[in-house]
Amino acid sequence: MKSIVFIFMFTAILMTSFGQDFSAEIEGRIKKIENGLLEFRSPGGMFMPDSAQLANPLNILDRMKTYMIPGVGISVISKNSVEWSKAYGVTDVNTGKKVSNESIFEAASTSKFLTAVLALHFVQEGSFDLDENLNVYLKSWQIPESEYTKNEKVTLRRVLTHTAGLPTTNFNYDDSLGYPTLLQVLKGELPALNKPAIPDTIPGSIWQYSNVGYDLVQLMLEDQFGKPFEKIANEVIFEPLGMNSSSFKYPINIALLSREVKPHDADGVSCEPSMNLSAFAHAGLTTTTNDLALFSSEIMKAFQGKSEKILNQETAKELFSPQHDIDPRIFGVPLTEGLGVLMFGEGDDFAFAHPGHNLPGMTSWLIGWPNKGLAIVIMTNGTKGDLISMEIISGIVQEYLR
Repeated sequence: MKSIVFIFMFTAILMTSFGQDFSAEIEGRIKKIENGLLEFRSPGGMFMPDSAQLANPLNILDRMKTYMIPGVGISVISKNSVEWSKAYGVTDVNTGKKVSNESIFEAASTSKFLTAVLALHFVQEGSFDLDENLNVYLKSWQIPESEYTKNEKVTLRRVLTHTAGLPTTNFNYDDSLGYPTLLQVLKGELPALNKPAIPDTIPGSIWQYSNVGYDLVQLMLEDQFGKPFEKIANEVIFEPLGMNSSSFKYPINIALLSREVKPHDADGVSCEPSMNLSAFAHAGLTTTTNDLALFSSEIMKAFQGKSEKILNQETAKELFSPQHDIDPRIFGVPLTEGLGVLMFGEGDDFAFAHPGHNLPGMTSWLIGWPNKGLAIVIMTNGTKGDLISMEIISGIVQEYLR
């Protein structure tokens, strides 16, 4: 019954998409992309589709219905500037409110890319050393020593590259005891029910994705500068770039609340957001596709030596320097970990990416080719948003890179 209700509402409100006025050339490109999505078959198929995929292009609104995704936002950066942003569908099936370019989505794990850049800004300023024991910078809590850290230490480089030996864990908590603080999350103490930010393997030995590791970066910055993480991000990233709809704090500011997008489950049912209220660095960013596009543009320009608002060229190149090869069985394609971002390709075709997925149903994709000045941001409010995002990326790649 839930699925039937969703489809009825979806058909009623998705007859058109919602965006802005474009030049005839850009409008033509957008139309090709909207009707040129390629069926997702594998991660590698996004960039090397087979003849069957190419022979059967798909429509974005049809694919939104297929995957039960109420809303999608897209921004495309070309030649280092935001060329177009466009939105489709609704923020909440219960209200039917349209998604717009001003709609605020959860960036989920794409947040880690911004957290990494924030940390690298201060490495660049001399506040931190990538290879120093992180305990040197932690004041309010220390990572306990153990058999794993006897010879190898948790460092900022290892945290950013998921090689610090820190656990993969969820963030459940005992709501009868209240909400856990950042320190309770890191210690794994009640009311937090997650594993603590303590190595369970030797630092530097393996790649092991760790959300809680990035929350150590939050504590490091807060301890060092005596300010909340969100204020540091505002001063270094959001304000200089004009990212006026972005925040590393939840609940979001009441002035922005009316623009917040609701997550939806696999049946397309609207749910309340399930954001962490104290540990923000791993997945706590709320933003618009256009704001995230402004950030992507700035980082690509820094890499090219054309801007130094956040990172200089040397630091941007270090951000995108290969740190650790990831077993291709994990993601289905060969990837390399940079300093807080996934990478693939070589030379002019080198690309970076960071997807994100928050329960109960929000997704984010950021992918860019720095040498080409091209980047794509896609955000959705549906559990299967990763699938349609990869199909949209395929369509955009065919239009811009083929």
